Amino acid sequence: MLIPVLVSIAIVAVIVSIVLVIATGSKTAPKSREKLAATVQKKGKSAVIRDYEKKIAHDPHNVVALEGLGEVYYSDSNWEKVWSIYRTLYDLSTAHIEINVAKTTSRLGVAAYNLGKIDEAINYLMVSTRKDSEVFDTTFYLGKSFEAKGNLEKAIICYKKSRLLSPESVLVSQALASCLFKGQKYKECLPFLKRVLEEQPDNKEVLYQMAISMAESGYADRALKVFVHLRTDPNFGAQCCLEAGKIHEHQKNFQAAVQDYEIGMKLNNVPEKIFVQILYRCALAYIGLNNIPKALIHLRQIQNIHGHYKDVDTLVARYKELNQNQNLQIYLMSGTSDFVALCRKFIATFFKDSFVKIEDVAIGSECVEIICFANNSKWESRVIFRFYRTQTVIGDIFIREFHSKIRDAKCDSGYCVTMGTFSDSAHKYTEGRPIDLIEKDQLTKILKQINMYS
Repeated sequence: MLIPVLVSIAIVAVIVSIVLVIATGSKTAPKSREKLAATVQKKGKSAVIRDYEKKIAHDPHNVVALEGLGEVYYSDSNWEKVWSIYRTLYDLSTAHIEINVAKTTSRLGVAAYNLGKIDEAINYLMVSTRKDSEVFDTTFYLGKSFEAKGNLEKAIICYKKSRLLSPESVLVSQALASCLFKGQKYKECLPFLKRVLEEQPDNKEVLYQMAISMAESGYADRALKVFVHLRTDPNFGAQCCLEAGKIHEHQKNFQAAVQDYEIGMKLNNVPEKIFVQILYRCALAYIGLNNIPKALIHLRQIQNIHGHYKDVDTLVARYKELNQNQNLQIYLMSGTSDFVALCRKFIATFFKDSFVKIEDVAIGSECVEIICFANNSKWESRVIFRFYRTQTVIGDIFIREFHSKIRDAKCDSGYCVTMGTFSDSAHKYTEGRPIDLIEKDQLTKILKQINMYS
């Protein structure tokens, strides 16, 4: 009778001890770490390591010595040793209930990440977080592992959990900001970038990410100031010149854009991909300034570096022709007043043997219309001209509308002029009607005859 009672008491005692070990494991861990730190400080790290290694040599399964040695190597970031020791502890954990599996798998995961074993890191850290989800190192390195695998959404979740565990950690704010930036969640990453810059105001990478995020979030003016500030930076200068130039172009400040791009071209060791982009944008900015010769220089330079880049070949062909014909430049690229003056000259040249009187000029969003009276010794006529600056194909719907305009304006005939072409249906519609269509080739010939300064 006595023996069964004693057996029952022993079983209960074992169960209670197991529960106490599990319940108090996390509470005693900080104390053991503090005790270890004091021992290391007193004896020195090398002496502590020798003591633990002697114990392990005598007993390879000495859990206390393995955990102590693992703690020393973990604090020293000796990941190869950490990996080896905690693998041993993990293998022993089935037989030794005193081993904290959550901590062991966490340390294994951290070591695996730092050794480049990303898949193993994720596996061990997932085991650890299922056992204890309130450990900073576990959630933080799980986030870093997911980020390394390109799974940004899971990485962001882990970093946000890490931030709850350590709200003041700049390391977490930086990791979270970087991950959100990679995921193009620009507006969301701004407060975290700001937090990092408060602690690291000279961090150029974070400053660059801040500028990009502001530009993408609708704060172009603020972003521009940062890009201009970083234009000469050896690492981010070229990209910042490119981004500053784009903003200036969007603001129609082509001269400032050219300045940004020219600074970028003078920097050392600019990657070819970025350098070609800068040349291309600079050429477009020069076109915006109507400086065709300069634009052609950059476009031809791109052809030498990167054949058939974007629409460079088309631009070179188009602007080479424009460069040879000043009036063609005016027709396509000048302001409204110069364009209207050229159109008037065109009419005078078109009726070169006649007296021409301009009666009305109407400036629309798509075209300019001029009504004139022309006569000579043989005929006289009231005519309307419509000038399109587009280089695309104009369809019959526009010609039908133009025909109605001729009747409404009580003109005898009309001429529709374009730098592009007219569709077959447009040409067919004009048959038997008082409309003449003047396309690019004929327009170019007449423009060559015009002297704008006569």
